[in-house]
Amino acid sequence: MVCAAASVFALTALTAIAPLPGASFAGSTAPLEVQTLAVPGGVAAASVFRDDYTATSGVETLSKGSTNRDWAKLVLFLAGFPMSDSNVTVMMRWMRQENGPDDWWLRNNPLNNGWGSGGGSGLGSYDNLVTAAQNVGNALHGNPGYSAIVAGFASSAPTDQIEAAIWASPWATSHYANGAHWSYAPVPEYASPSGTWG
Repeated sequence: MVCAAASVFALTALTAIAPLPGASFAGSTAPLEVQTLAVPGGVAAASVFRDDYTATSGVETLSKGSTNRDWAKLVLFLAGFPMSDSNVTVMMRWMRQENGPDDWWLRNNPLNNGWGSGGGSGLGSYDNLVTAAQNVGNALHGNPGYSAIVAGFASSAPTDQIEAAIWASPWATSHYANGAHWSYAPVPEYASPSGTWG
């Protein structure tokens, strides 16, 4: 008798908590409905075309331009710095201080970098401008005396902050006269001769 009463109670409890037909779920107040889509038999399937695309490495893309601006961006790219406007501006001004803008590629060593160029005073040369850009990045990251330059480029700091770090560093023995010999005029763009990029 007790078992029969328990069974009746259990069945009654289940029907009391079971959802009603057309009930909603997940907080929705609308009843659940079945959706259908009818497509007429005469409709033709649509053709989908996608444009082709290609990708090139940063080095290949930047070296196709062959200008001093492209090389400045390449140095930043290879050194792991943002290619921001302030960084590119400083890099181009720095290149102008080391070689004139119209022969910025001189000895394939735009920043007169001694690191790996065979010229400790920065008068060495590289096989090509890509190698030169790699060596500038290696020099900046490899010499603790350049840590303030690295920090400035890494954070895209204001141009005057990065430039002051360059002047204070051991990059140039003249320290660019602490900025007295630094030009702020816009740097014109020039392409390097054929074959300089490797």
